[in-house]
Amino acid sequence: MKTFCGRANPTTGSMEWLEEGEDYDYHQEIARSRYADMLHDKDRNVKYYQGIRAAVSRVKERGEKAIVLDIGTGTGLLSMMAASAGADFCYAIEVFKPMANAAVKIVEKNGFSDRIKVINKHSTEVTVGPDGDMQCRANILVTELFDTELIGEGALPTYEHAHKHLVHEGCEAVPHRATVYVQLVESRRMWSWKKLFPVHVEAEDGEKILVPPSEMENCPGLPSVCDIQLNQMPSSDFSILSDVVKMFSVDFSKPVQSASTCYRVQLEPVKSGKAQIVLSWWDIDMDPSGMINCSMAPYWVKPTSALQWRDHWMQCVYFLPREEPVLQGEKLYLTACRDEYSVWYNLQKARADEEEHKADVCVESPVCRCRAHLLWNRPRFGQLNDQNRTQQYIQSLRRVLKTDSVCLCISDGSLLPVLAHYLGAKQVQYFVLFFRSLHFSLVFFSYFLKANHLEDKIKIIEARPELLKPSHLEDKKISVLVGEPFFTTSLLPWHNLYFWYARTAVSTHLANNVTVLPQSASLHMMIVEFQDLWRIRSPCGTCEGFDVRTMDEMIKDSLNFRESKEAEPHPLWEYPCKSLSEPQEVLTFDFTKTVPQHCLSTEGSVKLLRKGKSHGAVLWMEYHLTADISVSTGLMQLSNEKGKCEWNPHCKQAVYFFSSVIESEILSDPTAVTYDIKFDTKTGEIAMDFKL
Repeated sequence: MKTFCGRANPTTGSMEWLEEGEDYDYHQEIARSRYADMLHDKDRNVKYYQGIRAAVSRVKERGEKAIVLDIGTGTGLLSMMAASAGADFCYAIEVFKPMANAAVKIVEKNGFSDRIKVINKHSTEVTVGPDGDMQCRANILVTELFDTELIGEGALPTYEHAHKHLVHEGCEAVPHRATVYVQLVESRRMWSWKKLFPVHVEAEDGEKILVPPSEMENCPGLPSVCDIQLNQMPSSDFSILSDVVKMFSVDFSKPVQSASTCYRVQLEPVKSGKAQIVLSWWDIDMDPSGMINCSMAPYWVKPTSALQWRDHWMQCVYFLPREEPVLQGEKLYLTACRDEYSVWYNLQKARADEEEHKADVCVESPVCRCRAHLLWNRPRFGQLNDQNRTQQYIQSLRRVLKTDSVCLCISDGSLLPVLAHYLGAKQVQYFVLFFRSLHFSLVFFSYFLKANHLEDKIKIIEARPELLKPSHLEDKKISVLVGEPFFTTSLLPWHNLYFWYARTAVSTHLANNVTVLPQSASLHMMIVEFQDLWRIRSPCGTCEGFDVRTMDEMIKDSLNFRESKEAEPHPLWEYPCKSLSEPQEVLTFDFTKTVPQHCLSTEGSVKLLRKGKSHGAVLWMEYHLTADISVSTGLMQLSNEKGKCEWNPHCKQAVYFFSSVIESEILSDPTAVTYDIKFDTKTGEIAMDFKL
């Protein structure tokens, strides 16, 4: 049986469906899973074990047999905890077949096969009765069905079904309850992930202001949560406007309702400002008394507590539909609305005639009307709002634009055409923008051009580069070809090299003395030690005394499924690391020439100059707009003393995790890491190999 997988093709800039073997999906699921991260989450595991022991004890004290239902068992860890705590029998449900098979092996290896039954079904398909999957209903419900938003993985409908069909009324539940907390903040940085700010351009005929369309200003955006490692957000990047308040709780020991509903709390701002963002997180009480608590609270809420790093549960950033000026001490109502899988927020000022406990009407889930939120993800909004980056492009465009320039822009949803028009004013006789047949990009850009009165100044060509005709350009040759480059289908840093392929496709339309901006690109690399990110790929061995090496082997096999391992994208501003080597340029790409037929390859070695564990290599692209102006998608600053890295916050960098870790200690005789990197010009992909 074959499976079709969507994958970005860097040579065409498109998502393509490739036929893969039946094992491909399974290996990708395992290799990119967060199972290792969860097994390394000591705080989570200890609290679950304490909660399970307490629940089993309470049932035994009532003179009952302890029958456990574990939904989403994964490795079987929570069921083994229950059996070890004295549970009489456990039903461990796991819908993902390879994971269920692994759980069977792990349970057997740890000697619990006689008291744990692994059921490879969705919990809603499980039957109860003498001939069913479960002999009887359970009186202890154990689950770990939560994501950063709490309900995004379908916890509510799963609990709702379990209480109706799989567990006894009044059952014990671990966790017992979850509570969602919120805090209102003002943050230009986070707000820049939702709105496009005006861009100021100093042109020859005075300052021009590029304004977003009204459709965007009034657009509520998308309902999807922005989940980030909020502990990496400096306190200088946001201003707290309210105390932390409880938004809502869910008691998992009682019947749960998944139907859409709203919750409302009263807020009084602790300072005046612009309410833009709702920060949110949750905690879980493993027992009814709340003595065993596992919290996702960020650093400023519990400054005295040791923070447990985890990547499977983070914190949430929600964007209010619009910016609301608020005054210290005034009465506000914050409404949280939810459906089965997502939450969204609305802020209202209290009216004098409003009843104290008047229920809010549920606000409908936000829908993007301006199309920009469908075209750009949140880091892309941040990138377009980065004034320093924009100034680098403005400075470069000033240098290359001439009075008779004919320009073509190749990038997705880029502001470069408008910047170039303003900078060239009447000097740019003709300006063309190319989009890759994305309907919403065309709709948004038509709004954008209209808002800036440029409908007749910039022409949008709906054609792929290879289909560009002289008639599209009114038989003129392109004298300036520009791109950021940025393409929405790009996953890894080098996928934006599609610009090079597009440049090659339109080469017959380019003037002999054409200026290409950027003129070239380079791939850079550095060996690093991660503070925490290494955990997502690190073997666990034993977890709370249970042997889970079967899971380690399963992940390793899936990572080695391909002949060579692949790099994976991570936003490293969220994952601190220390450089162990100097950054090194390893490949260059000359955009003034067409893509060569032969592969580009390089091999060499990089010395480890600092003490530390070599967890992997980070790779990123730098685009050289002109001879002396470059834009980095990766390393922005490096502290030479301690090797502290500052990364571009708007881009994901490529991380290649080493299969084994080497610890460099003796700096008088530096260890070297050898590398072999090949760029296949036929596929646009980069293969790499590192040896320690």
